[in-house]
Amino acid sequence: MEQTIEKTNSWGGNQRPYNISYGKLMMWFFLMTDALTFSGFLVSYGFSRFKYVDVWPKAEDVFTHFPFLHGDHPLLFVALMTFILIMSSVTMVLAVNYGHKMQKEKVILWLSLTIVGGIIFLGSQAWEWSHFIHGLDGVPATLVSNPYGHPLFADYFFFITGFHGFHVFSGILILIIILINVIKGTYEKRGHYEMVEKVGLYWHFVDLVWVFVFTFFYLV
Repeated sequence: MEQTIEKTNSWGGNQRPYNISYGKLMMWFFLMTDALTFSGFLVSYGFSRFKYVDVWPKAEDVFTHFPFLHGDHPLLFVALMTFILIMSSVTMVLAVNYGHKMQKEKVILWLSLTIVGGIIFLGSQAWEWSHFIHGLDGVPATLVSNPYGHPLFADYFFFITGFHGFHVFSGILILIIILINVIKGTYEKRGHYEMVEKVGLYWHFVDLVWVFVFTFFYLV
């Protein structure tokens, strides 16, 4: 019995492994490479953290401030920032869900709330930076000096949280563009809201990275 072998042109395009679109697949590739970048930063931080363990500042002794409240509130403000960002991930899930259901008005609502959450987080991070830069007892924290302890602590703080903040800022800009397109009915005309889903993947990644930053930088 002869076997019939179906010949296909694997290089002819229009191939969808696991039924994933090209755009979504490329987003996953980007997130994987970005995850490796953040992993390298956190591993480097961990190496320095345990190399200079005797002079390394404790985050709970540094980040004790809270807007409009007197006294020390160790990591309370950072915990609030984390909660806000996680909740923005929840609203993003709802926006994607209603995008699948082709419910434009609800996509607009939950996408708008996601943007608001991102802006609040970014503003909170800027406030935290400002407080940290003012330093301790009038001595500012910079890239070359840190009144709280080893100078590398300030270097890592500015670099890691700043790099993450840049991702949040970029995500907000992209979300605003996507929101404008939703309002204009661009995705209604296309018959799908895949762009909302793709930017949702990016936003969930940004939230997940912050969970690791919060754990390794502030808690460990």
